[in-house]
Amino acid sequence: MFWKFDLHTSSHLDTLLEREDLSLLELLDEEDVLQECKVVNRKLLDFLLQPPHLQAMVAWVTQEPPASGEERLRYKYPSVACEILTSDVPQINDALGADESLLNRLYGFLQSSGSLNPLLASFFSKVMGILINRKTDQLVSFLRKKDDFVDLLLQHIGTSAIMDLLLRLLTCVERPQLRQDVVNWLNEEKIVQRLIEQIHPSKDDNQHSNASQSLCDIIRLSREQMIQVQDSLEPDQLLTTLEKWETIEQLLSNMLEGEQSQSVIVSGIQVLLTLLEPRRPSVDGQLELLAQATLDSSMSSVGALHALRPRLSRFHQLLLEPPELEPLRTTWGNLAPPLGNTRLHVVKLLASALSANDPALTQELLALDVPNTMLDLFFHYMFNNFLHAQVEFCVSAMLSAGPPSDSSLEMPVPNPVVKHLLQQCRLVERILTSWEENDLVQSTGGPRKGYMGHLTRLANALVQNTEKGPNAEQLGQLLKGEGPGGCRPRERWEAFVAGPLAETNKKNMVDLVSTHHLHSSSDDEDDRLKEFNFPEEAVLQQAFMDFQMQRMTSAFIDHFGFNDEEFGEQEESHDLSVLWLPSHPPSSIPSGSTAADRWFLGRSGGSTDSEEEEDDDEEDEDDGDGRVAGGGAGPPSYPSPGPQPPGG
Repeated sequence: MFWKFDLHTSSHLDTLLEREDLSLLELLDEEDVLQECKVVNRKLLDFLLQPPHLQAMVAWVTQEPPASGEERLRYKYPSVACEILTSDVPQINDALGADESLLNRLYGFLQSSGSLNPLLASFFSKVMGILINRKTDQLVSFLRKKDDFVDLLLQHIGTSAIMDLLLRLLTCVERPQLRQDVVNWLNEEKIVQRLIEQIHPSKDDNQHSNASQSLCDIIRLSREQMIQVQDSLEPDQLLTTLEKWETIEQLLSNMLEGEQSQSVIVSGIQVLLTLLEPRRPSVDGQLELLAQATLDSSMSSVGALHALRPRLSRFHQLLLEPPELEPLRTTWGNLAPPLGNTRLHVVKLLASALSANDPALTQELLALDVPNTMLDLFFHYMFNNFLHAQVEFCVSAMLSAGPPSDSSLEMPVPNPVVKHLLQQCRLVERILTSWEENDLVQSTGGPRKGYMGHLTRLANALVQNTEKGPNAEQLGQLLKGEGPGGCRPRERWEAFVAGPLAETNKKNMVDLVSTHHLHSSSDDEDDRLKEFNFPEEAVLQQAFMDFQMQRMTSAFIDHFGFNDEEFGEQEESHDLSVLWLPSHPPSSIPSGSTAADRWFLGRSGGSTDSEEEEDDDEEDEDDGDGRVAGGGAGPPSYPSPGPQPPGG
């Protein structure tokens, strides 16, 4: 066994550290240097914490290596140095946080002109992140003294690691008051307005994407923080700035005025969608109910809705006249033009605006006939499920939205959204026609249309809202009206619901396992066992207890298993004798016992007189020296446990 050998040897690094001429490069070449550092090897830490060595490691993670250098100089040493500096060892954190010259060396990486090396930027961001998390006060105080810190962040925002550094300032500061100070400081530096300036056609796509992602993360983090700290009297200044009408108007101007860029439009829409997104459930499953009015679901997006209203026609025009894109060849045909990422995001934005249930905004969208345009795209791009999911979400939300409330009227006002869907958009007729066309195509061997799953869900949503829902009465009246050509849509609709839709729903229904009779393996028991009756007499119970309580003999212990010598040897014969537990003195068998009773007592150590005589005869055949009469060495002899059952 391995514990027979002394494998606990002293670390090779300890021997290496005894050398006076040891260099840092030799140390970093060792494979276990990082592991020894994490287990706080004192000799190793004393060596690494020497000022020249700390400065060298900081230089490796911040300075561009020579292009003609070896791979170790370009990749290995910077990577190992970064892992050591971020190993979360308290002594290393203290040394970095207390030495301002090292912090200035780190900060100098941001002051580099031109684009940053992405690999070094990730090392820099990781080191700064551990310092923000562990040495928060020192690092925040150091950064606030730098007047150009926010300028440098925005200058290099196109590098993802620098964007991560900005988010670390908001997520790694744990104390509420200190985090509030950081938020106020960044707001005074106008970080939100300057991030929106990065979403401009004059910037590159990486700057658009990272600036947009930073703004979205600021919105989500600020809302979550306000939920966790509800007793805070001071609102989140960054979130307040983002939700202002002026801020959103600046973003919309960059998106739609002057030269248009698809990257700018997509990045800007992502910020707007984050502002409009509903509250997510908390951990306990309840909705996030916020005490402060500034963070209410309707109040938080009011600025976005007001700024968005006059621009709706421009977004709708993007759906009708998309940006020029090359035709796209697919496995089922050519798309000329394809839907594109821009129009998909516009559909997401308009669907989110419709689901906001704002009366003025909804009226503008219906005047532009936006729902009809979205349904046209739904049926045209029959294999774009990203689009289908958004249109289905929008139509389902419109069907289930309550009518506009007006306290001055006693009678409920009809919902204009529902009327628009069934009359202007001809929703029922489109569902029936598309279903019939799909059946016709499939009957001739053609492929099933890609939107049929979402179309089924739309039909089910219409059925559910007709039966019960805030607009059930209005939907029933609209279905009774005459359709094109004098046909009654209700009759066709009811036939469709009772026929094809019901069949499809039945196919999609998942059968529970409990609805089927499961065949038990116990049904296949041996018929011989069913013939036995096992009485529960006291004698049988006592015999079983005696069998459990019997002790193993010394012979059993001595001959159990293998010796150490036998374990490592190759034996030609692997015939091992069966080891039996010794039996206890025979117990009396009650009169009238069945065959099963006698078998059980025999297995538990009981025996009859005739069986003992047979055992004595068999022992007489042994010649006394452990050899059987037939010749050859046999295994040691032990008391017989009793007779075997028939055919055993």
